[in-house]
Amino acid sequence: MFDYFINAFATLFVTIDPVGLAPMFLAVTSGLSAHDRRRVAIRATVTAAGILMLFFVAGQTVLNVLGISVSAFRVAGGILLFLIAIEMVFGKRAARKSETAEKAVEDNSPGDVHEVAIFPLAIPLIAGPAAISAIILLSGQAPDTLTYAGLGAVIITILGLCLVAFLLADKLERLMGDTAQLVITRLLGVLLAALSIQFIADGVLVLASG
Repeated sequence: MFDYFINAFATLFVTIDPVGLAPMFLAVTSGLSAHDRRRVAIRATVTAAGILMLFFVAGQTVLNVLGISVSAFRVAGGILLFLIAIEMVFGKRAARKSETAEKAVEDNSPGDVHEVAIFPLAIPLIAGPAAISAIILLSGQAPDTLTYAGLGAVIITILGLCLVAFLLADKLERLMGDTAQLVITRLLGVLLAALSIQFIADGVLVLASG
């Protein structure tokens, strides 16, 4: 059980990347007061929590309705996570997220700037396709109810780290610097690549034996 929680935490932490979201948060909230930034941070985190917990609770049901086996989803989700890992290793993911953040700033006028809490912060920066896929994959691997409930606690913990990263975004950016962020992102990308290959291998083995 402990290994499962470590694996779940590592997968979600790398996929959502709370520390890496800090610069994006600063970009989309540029010009806001500290009070407004806190409101945006809380709104974005709560919205993302609602989305991710929905898939945590109903993800398996969605797969059953669509007639998709967990093993097939493991392979598909593993491939998606592997592509994200490649982006991280080669520095493409941060650039793509920055483009999304910049577009949101351009598309939102001062009157509706708080909408950036929904897009792009909650969706897709926190609750993106990779995070949703990872949650469905991990929930399908939970061996019992207690472990399944523990996964819910892991998800909430990661979201809590996102909120902390948002609230401390300016300090984190100054503390880490560009070089440290690049090194950490690439290391996490290698870790995610290994985890995604494990998802694919597990799915293929079950499909082949079935």
